[in-house]
Amino acid sequence: MMAYGSIVTALYHRDKTGDGQLIDTSLLDGQVAAMSYHATGYIGTGVEPHRLGSGHPSLVPYQSFQASDGFFILGVANPNLWERFCSAIGHPELKDDPKYATNPDRVTHRTELVNQLNSIFADHTSAHWVKVIDEAGVPVGPINKTSDVVADDQVKARNMFLEINHPRVPDLRVPNSPLKLTGTPAVLRRPPPLLGQHNEEVLTELGYDSQAFKDLTEAGAVGISVTE
Repeated sequence: MMAYGSIVTALYHRDKTGDGQLIDTSLLDGQVAAMSYHATGYIGTGVEPHRLGSGHPSLVPYQSFQASDGFFILGVANPNLWERFCSAIGHPELKDDPKYATNPDRVTHRTELVNQLNSIFADHTSAHWVKVIDEAGVPVGPINKTSDVVADDQVKARNMFLEINHPRVPDLRVPNSPLKLTGTPAVLRRPPPLLGQHNEEVLTELGYDSQAFKDLTEAGAVGISVTE
């Protein structure tokens, strides 16, 4: 992903200036960049980050919670959202609890607050909580199962699953490309190949003739093509 962004940036720069450039990126660099506030927090405080599951080290409540039928994710990032959240879930008294008065207070009492909220959320479904919290303008969303994603109306509207013809798998559906371009749209040209299906095609492009391909196959250097 980092290389992809760098390539696009370099192409744009070349288009404007005519100058090309060397791109240098690595998996290590991408992982370090993804550390984000974990790395910054450690450098600033010297405190080693520890596991918080889906939680945030400096914001509470800001994680997944369990309702009666599944999980949803919640993000309360400032005092205004905290007040609206407490009212939305029917527990305005939480706003007046001195243990939860400010975000640093809530971070200090993280375990107690999270347990209390999970107890509250157990009374209703995740759909109920997502609806009432969202209506209050607080960031919230369901945590979907794969079956939920496949059946989701917006996923269908975005044409994110395609049916393709496959010689061995009837009614095969696969994820579509997320890249939507009007001039050069992504096109699914082929189904997943069978074992060895394109051996001869690939070797021919590399300069091998049919006899050389036959010799390599008979010698066991190339796998047997499965075409049915």
